[in-house]
Amino acid sequence: MDVLTVTAEPTVINGINVDNLFALIQGIKQDAAKGKTNWRVTTTWQGQARSRAQVEDFGIGGERVPRPFWIDIDEPCELGGTNQFANPQEHLIAALNACMTVGYVAQCAVRGITLESLKIETDGEIDLRGFLGLDPTVIPGYENLD
Repeated sequence: MDVLTVTAEPTVINGINVDNLFALIQGIKQDAAKGKTNWRVTTTWQGQARSRAQVEDFGIGGERVPRPFWIDIDEPCELGGTNQFANPQEHLIAALNACMTVGYVAQCAVRGITLESLKIETDGEIDLRGFLGLDPTVIPGYENLD
């Protein structure tokens, strides 16, 4: 007699395997330490206004998971760079938007909500007088992000 193995297809909502997500949630409910994450990036100057950020791994639940990524960063020519890569502010805003996006998508998936689209646009202004130390009354960074 042949043995038939039936493998259920994973439940996928918004491109996220919610079976795996629910297993993660259940594991964290049973052991809060499984929900602890650690993120580390090492950035080295590459000359002029360029730098390279290197990601080697991240930690989850006390385990290290390899993630070999590099992020090249530059400035526009107008700010002393070569305009080869997005600048730190663009990476910062992109990371903020990506963090919110994955949060919304995952929360919708957990609730069984199928998204048709999602777009997050963030805008911020920096006064270079503060960044360059020209005026001590000007904040050297964002006053707000919209």
